Amino acid sequence: MSQPAAFARLVGGEALPPRLRGGVVAIGNFDGVHRGHQAVLGTAREIARAEGRPLICLTFEPHPRTVFDPDHPVPRLTPAPIRARLIDALGFDAVVEQAFDRTFAGIEPEAFVATVLVDWLGAAHVVAGFDFHYGRKRGGTPTTLVAAGERHGFGATLVPALKDAGGETISSSRIRALLEKGDVSEAAHLLGYRWTIGGSVQAGQKLGRTLGYPTANIPLVPATLLKFGIYAVRVRRADGTLRDGVASFGRRPTFDDGEALFETFLFDFSGDLYGEAIEVSIFDFLRGEEKFDSVEALIAQMDRDSEAARSALTAAAPLGDLDRRMAF
Repeated sequence: MSQPAAFARLVGGEALPPRLRGGVVAIGNFDGVHRGHQAVLGTAREIARAEGRPLICLTFEPHPRTVFDPDHPVPRLTPAPIRARLIDALGFDAVVEQAFDRTFAGIEPEAFVATVLVDWLGAAHVVAGFDFHYGRKRGGTPTTLVAAGERHGFGATLVPALKDAGGETISSSRIRALLEKGDVSEAAHLLGYRWTIGGSVQAGQKLGRTLGYPTANIPLVPATLLKFGIYAVRVRRADGTLRDGVASFGRRPTFDDGEALFETFLFDFSGDLYGEAIEVSIFDFLRGEEKFDSVEALIAQMDRDSEAARSALTAAAPLGDLDRRMAF
């Protein structure tokens, strides 16, 4: 029996493999791939399965708002590699990351449809959010997308905004605000999975090693995206294995009050992770960052933090299939 084709991540203007042409294409920025985005992506998946077509996600890199206002870049919930893994986990055959710059932003809406959707992707059906706009000065609207589909022979489906039980729309900006407050549990509820960051482990000052808590350090950009504090986390290594741990995000006020670092201590682990690409799924906020009067007091608190993190992770259950694939 033949194996299914591997998930494809296509960057820039890479040619689309022939096996992916004639597919169902979900379009959007999808920063966070939250439950609202999943409504769009899930609709595309249902259509693709019903019609037996390839399933493709078309997104844009960097985020368009960052291109138009580079002095105030969008704090990304999911950088491109993690967004791609989430889309893969949702059952897509490929993600196409269209390079976005002012030249691309300036193409006319009809040219976007003709060159990207028709000529490049050969879309048989396009799925987007109810407020999707495209092309020069956002001149392409949901209405024009449907009309373009009728002219070019592809279907178009628009998905309404998803609201939570309280009637509030689920959005990336709302999730960012929750993370800035340290409310990772509510953020996970809106995402549908535990918020996950990633990066290559960097060498630090090795302060944790001297305290009996050697850490794996990765950057978090921007540093304002998450509240400083202590978190229960689960780490996925490059080989796919999972390790529980406790993480500190902040400026180490007991020592140097320096550059913000995300430092993770892995339970029952003594290996070397330097240079390895890891993902860290954040389960619980345990406490805020504190300055201690002595190293001994800090170590005693770190011992308590570790026990609290172990308890939280032991009790954790998957929020759904996507969470299970990302963090369990």
